[in-house]
Amino acid sequence: MTFVPDFKTARVKSSPNHDERKSAIDMIVLHYTGMASGEEALERLTDAAAKVSSHYLVYEDGGIDQLVPEAQRAWHAGLSSWQGVTDINSCSIGIEIVNPGHEFGYRDFPDAQIDAVIALCRDISARRKIPSARVLAHSDIAPARKQDPGEKFPWARLAAAGVGLWVEPAPVREGTTLKPDDRGPQVAELQRAFARLGYAADITNRYDRATAEVVAAFQRHFRPARVDGIADASTVETLGRLINTRPPR
Repeated sequence: MTFVPDFKTARVKSSPNHDERKSAIDMIVLHYTGMASGEEALERLTDAAAKVSSHYLVYEDGGIDQLVPEAQRAWHAGLSSWQGVTDINSCSIGIEIVNPGHEFGYRDFPDAQIDAVIALCRDISARRKIPSARVLAHSDIAPARKQDPGEKFPWARLAAAGVGLWVEPAPVREGTTLKPDDRGPQVAELQRAFARLGYAADITNRYDRATAEVVAAFQRHFRPARVDGIADASTVETLGRLINTRPPR
């Protein structure tokens, strides 16, 4: 299938892995490819047998391929949830960013690549009227399964360019923490705060494995100085700042 790219400088490399959307577009999800090379990632994302795709693939030199028309539902999010919505594929545009990821030698994202991601996200957000708070990491919508694009991804740089929600993280310091196996109203309050932000956080009153996974996902995106799944004072304060500065839904 050939099509006219939605982003004018993108090269079309069509993927068969898409179907019809079931809801309006109101989100952008950023991924890393987690493969040894961009060429391998392109091959997989356009392979019908793989049954996975994204709308865009951004290379380390800043080149961009469009694999699926934005009007179509690309298969990039998998089992995921945000603010109670579970069909993330239907409401989102998926952007894969070439990086070997944690499994194959996670490294910093080159400037040219980030510049391209910013330009692409700004263009999509303007055309689709996507709010900053709806530009998310794959790990935000699937904290039990995914780490991408990871703690090295420069979210602060994107936010400075008008892409994504960000506040300055509270500094890591010694103090009261909530940690796995803790129980009680403080844990429930923490879980409710993550749920208010959008994470799939069940209110169990127990700091269980799912809670630790949500905390780690939050840290990767919003407090990357230390990613350990423990809700230290810095994590809790940063979470509060985000909730207080986030625009209403």
